[in-house]
Amino acid sequence: MPPGSALDILVVDDDAPLRDMLTRSFEREGHRITAVADGHAALEEVGRGQFDVILLDVALGPGPTGYDVARALRARRNVTPVIMLTALDSEADAVQGLEAGADDYVTKPFGLAELRSRIRAVLRRARGHLLDDGLIEVGPVVLDQRQREVSVDGRAVRLTFAEFELLQCLMDKPGRLFNRQELLRAIWGDSAYRDPRAIDVHIRHLREKLEERPEEPKLILTVRGAGYRFRDR
Repeated sequence: MPPGSALDILVVDDDAPLRDMLTRSFEREGHRITAVADGHAALEEVGRGQFDVILLDVALGPGPTGYDVARALRARRNVTPVIMLTALDSEADAVQGLEAGADDYVTKPFGLAELRSRIRAVLRRARGHLLDDGLIEVGPVVLDQRQREVSVDGRAVRLTFAEFELLQCLMDKPGRLFNRQELLRAIWGDSAYRDPRAIDVHIRHLREKLEERPEEPKLILTVRGAGYRFRDR
């Protein structure tokens, strides 16, 4: 995680030993941890204060699931990075989590080193550590790399961090075809395997937010069997 930077982390998991282990480990590193066991408590904590990242278990106990919590956060226009904690080898869980608005996921059991790496990655995106501070304008879409803002025909559009990274990759080279593996690397780098279906989820969300008619996209185009490209300038 960012060296010398204390983070406010919300841990949401009904597995008490795991919750306690994460709390102890991160607190030893100087981070401030709020740990809760269910979805209702998670939403209450988010309503009380701000967090740098949320670690959210998929299979919470009675009450809202992790998916429900993620959807509720995005419905409130809360864009805090969310990393879903999913069951072992459950790619379906991961894709559903991304559909709900999560930015990344780790599968259980996971190592702390892997989790720290994922947190660093979402925070880099959240805090705008980018090489270029210019604007990218293609057709009606304007992407501000420094402010991490996007507008369509002058209308502000709120994106998750993963959606922003994906859109930036596509818009930086309009007309260029990207396959799913290239787009996966643009969002998550080479550090870990990702289900290519995650890209399809994010593309669908982007179309819903950017396109006048998402079912007939004019901006983000599908090249069947090959990948995606953004319209030419």
